[in-house]
Amino acid sequence: MFFSSDEELDSAPPSNLRRNRSICQTPMMKSSLRWRHQKLPPHVSPSFWILRRGCMYLCRQLFRSLSTSNPFLLLPSKPRWMHQRLRISKMISTASSGDTKKIVGVFYKANKYASKNPNFLGCVENALGIRDWLESQGHQYIVTDDKEGPNCELEKHIPDLHVLISTPFNPAYVTAERIKKAKNLQLLLRAGIGSDHIDLKAAAAAGLTVAEVTGSNVVSVAEDELMRILILMRNFVPGHQQIINGEWNVAGIAHRAYDLEGKTVGTVGAGRIGRLLLQRLKPFGHDRLQMEQELEEEIGAKHMENLNEMVTKCDVIVINTPLTEKTRGMFNKEMIGRMKKGVLIVNNARAAIMERQAVVEAAESGHIGGYSGDVWDPQPAPKDHPWRYMPNQAMTPHISGTTIDAQLRYAAGTKDMLDRFFKGEDFPAQNYIVKDGEIAPQYV
Repeated sequence: MFFSSDEELDSAPPSNLRRNRSICQTPMMKSSLRWRHQKLPPHVSPSFWILRRGCMYLCRQLFRSLSTSNPFLLLPSKPRWMHQRLRISKMISTASSGDTKKIVGVFYKANKYASKNPNFLGCVENALGIRDWLESQGHQYIVTDDKEGPNCELEKHIPDLHVLISTPFNPAYVTAERIKKAKNLQLLLRAGIGSDHIDLKAAAAAGLTVAEVTGSNVVSVAEDELMRILILMRNFVPGHQQIINGEWNVAGIAHRAYDLEGKTVGTVGAGRIGRLLLQRLKPFGHDRLQMEQELEEEIGAKHMENLNEMVTKCDVIVINTPLTEKTRGMFNKEMIGRMKKGVLIVNNARAAIMERQAVVEAAESGHIGGYSGDVWDPQPAPKDHPWRYMPNQAMTPHISGTTIDAQLRYAAGTKDMLDRFFKGEDFPAQNYIVKDGEIAPQYV
């Protein structure tokens, strides 16, 4: 009771203090006169109410005196008004230091879903869960999903922002033109993994730091890839669509449904995600082809140096390589033509690794027996994107790496790097995409 907030006191309605005004002459009690037009409950004496106010005033004065003279003194929890005063004081102190930053985050809107899970952090509404932390240090934090066009919300903040945070799921495209406008920009953070939304050469030339939360969603993506392989292999999507449409045609599904056991699966790239996928495929008892020789003994996969040779042997091909100038358009009409007829392709890496129209034509001809992934070029995909309408596809929005578990990981990783940035400390080495004008080798 002695450390209740002012708001708490105001909620209790004292009353006819006018008839007791003669005893309200001390400074610590005069504030009670503001209630003189209110009514006390019949069981409360005005004298008792004034005595209560006086005791609380004295306790506050004692608290202030003790906490000032002995900052290590352990006292009961501070009342709300004192928390607010300390927070404001800290913000003013930080602001006066001249080291405040303007941070802009670009995320997708969750609308009605934002409040359905307290750990749903990767949306505009919940803003990675770091707003209070940033603002308590005096930094300005702006979040938006409006990122396209010359009059978008993001464009308004480009000239004076210091840090830009984006995700792979609703990326803010950072072009050379935007970098040129961003006179104060120091840090580009990817809440997740990947860098295809950034002109890395322009960022390196401008001396910017570009970093990701390496490993934050690799488990999520690997599990999603395994799911997509099974969905395509079992011809699941048409069967599900039958139920929605009130149909029942077993033959329409079974004529192209297969077991995964005994099939040959190839992953183009076997980094963190590819390695986890191979580990999860091992119990299915089939050949696994991949592109990293050192994994052969660990996982039992067979290494093939030549990609052109590998694709001719695979029943399923999974894309697990970053998008670089070397891999852009890698799977063109010629490469797809080398594959087995009816091959299944899963691509959760980047859409631009595939030649868009070549995929459509191969799916329509049946050369590609099924195509699934969650990556598009551009993102979000326009309504007329041809991959939406090609046959035997199991496409989704970009969701594989934004499970709730992944969001917790990349939100924590983003906060850690921001904290290091404010303190002038280095990030974990594996998180750097661009540092000191150099682009990491895997992104060249």
